[in-house]
Amino acid sequence: MIKIRHGVERLLEWGGIRRQIVCLVLAGLSLIVSLLDWSPLPFDAAWAAILLCGVPILLEALVGLITAFDIKADVLVSIALIASVVIGEDFAAGEVAFIMQLGALLEDVTVARARAGIEKLVRLTPQTARRLSGGTEEIVPAEQVRVGDRLRVLPGETIPVDGVILAGQTAVNQAVMTGESLPVDKGEGDEVSSGTVNQFGSFDMEATRVGEDSSIQRMIRLVQSADAGKARIVGIADRWATWIVVIALSAAALTWLVTGQIIRAVTILVVFCPCALVLATPTAVMAAIGNATRHGFLVREGDALERLASVTRIAFDKTGTLTCGTPKVAAVASVLSAYPRETLFAYAAGAESRSEHPLGKAVVASFRDGRGEEPPAAEEFAMLPGRGVRARVAGREILAGSRALLEDQGVLSPGGDPAVGAVLSGAEAYRKKGCTVVCLAVDGKPAGYLALSDTLRPEAAAMIERVRGMGVSPVLLTGDNESAAGYIAGQLSITEVHADCRPEEKLAWIRRSQEEKRPVCMIGDGVNDAPALKTAHVGIAMGGVGSDIAVEAADIALVNDEVKEIPHLLYLSRRMMTTIQCNLTFSMALNFAAILLAMTGVLNPVVGALVHNAGSVLVILHSSLLLKWRKREKRRRHTKERPDAPPL
Repeated sequence: MIKIRHGVERLLEWGGIRRQIVCLVLAGLSLIVSLLDWSPLPFDAAWAAILLCGVPILLEALVGLITAFDIKADVLVSIALIASVVIGEDFAAGEVAFIMQLGALLEDVTVARARAGIEKLVRLTPQTARRLSGGTEEIVPAEQVRVGDRLRVLPGETIPVDGVILAGQTAVNQAVMTGESLPVDKGEGDEVSSGTVNQFGSFDMEATRVGEDSSIQRMIRLVQSADAGKARIVGIADRWATWIVVIALSAAALTWLVTGQIIRAVTILVVFCPCALVLATPTAVMAAIGNATRHGFLVREGDALERLASVTRIAFDKTGTLTCGTPKVAAVASVLSAYPRETLFAYAAGAESRSEHPLGKAVVASFRDGRGEEPPAAEEFAMLPGRGVRARVAGREILAGSRALLEDQGVLSPGGDPAVGAVLSGAEAYRKKGCTVVCLAVDGKPAGYLALSDTLRPEAAAMIERVRGMGVSPVLLTGDNESAAGYIAGQLSITEVHADCRPEEKLAWIRRSQEEKRPVCMIGDGVNDAPALKTAHVGIAMGGVGSDIAVEAADIALVNDEVKEIPHLLYLSRRMMTTIQCNLTFSMALNFAAILLAMTGVLNPVVGALVHNAGSVLVILHSSLLLKWRKREKRRRHTKERPDAPPL
């Protein structure tokens, strides 16, 4: 039912836009016929524009006044329309209605979007569970699971409810909840969350939180509440509508009383119609959106750039946003002279060549990238879920996995062996840098280790520096562990770091910051970032590596994941606001000048309509300058003087 309802809403939304376009085309043609004073009809062709474009304005103004006494720009437009029709100035009435509907169409186009994120979150919810009862296994609907039930989860299955592992070893992909790039090894006594994926070994668990209390259901509620509570920016013309109506009516009434000429009063109402004022914002927004699109951004909310111009903090997720999200071997260490680093790396890659674990695949990929050759073949391969692998490579028995694996096999037993101490101390040093360590043993002896780390995006450091130079504070907000977060933050000179954050903790931090009047832009890529992306003043999702749910939750999607373009988007949003302010100032000045001319009788309704129509055209032309705007960056002098210099 949710899917059908959203589909109907989307159809009506886009159907309404198409209907507006058709009405505007017909209205425009009728105005041209009226202006040329050619019509085969017994009435002025401008009436087509009045009916097609003016009637919706009249109805909306009437509904707003009756239901909430809400005075918007539509009220003044309605007064001008009625007054123009009463004195027989049909063209002026039709032209005003046409311009106002054109502005409304531009606004509708900028805010049109599909809201499917919550649907996709719902689809992540497991539908069934394997319940163990009396020594038998039965598959039941997930909603029938109760606290205390014993469940079995097989490799590749999604964990149906929150619980604790009772028996078994495995590795769980927790990216949905934490955004961590690598699976987490789990064993007896460890907690697991609904919606996460069991990747390798099977295990039995006891359900502790079910139904609406489960992690994935809490995530859905967070996204829904964040979406409902997000304020929308009100159009500038509507914010000023009350004062505009008072000024226009007062000026028209005063002119009528002093001169006794109602046509001058009507001309004032026509020229003071906020057509240029209404177009000032949507035209600039449309042009800025076009510019952003050329630089890889898909702006999904019409007022997103307006909000972006006011942010003072940018909160970055780590994995997949500042980093590439794919681990690589950062270091190979050997503690036995008989096995040089290259040999040890080849043994490890060979042992992992038949592994399905992401760490094993990363080891093999790094070996291939650095050498352009395949690792040696593995024999007698055995996968040890939650621990690592065992295999025979080049006649040697290789163990590759966690510290717990080598301890279980008696390789890291205490006894004063210097190799054991070298492996443990070296591995611990790399763990403090946020690396994942794979310990290695050859023929039952500790031989060394591999350190794997997520790779920083090459353009991330320069991007952070430019963001800071704009007066915006970068913050690292990640579900990854403190060591990994601190290491990445150190490389990027980010001083504010919040690690080990679950979705609700990210949400709480953003809300606190915004309550302190420090608007936050959140940039993330994972399902776990969706509530934060919804709640933030502006949410930007990585469109390439990011999940569909993150993209749907965000206001803006960075399609090509080029984070170097983020400063341009910030500059563009500020430039757009400057353009809007110039448009507003110009349109108001033009209106007041036109009022003075109308009071003195220089302008009649038709000429007045053309004058303020010309103002609307100038506003559109000024806004169009944003289409190709880009802030000029100072280039280094030596690159100009020596264009043939080799790259650094």
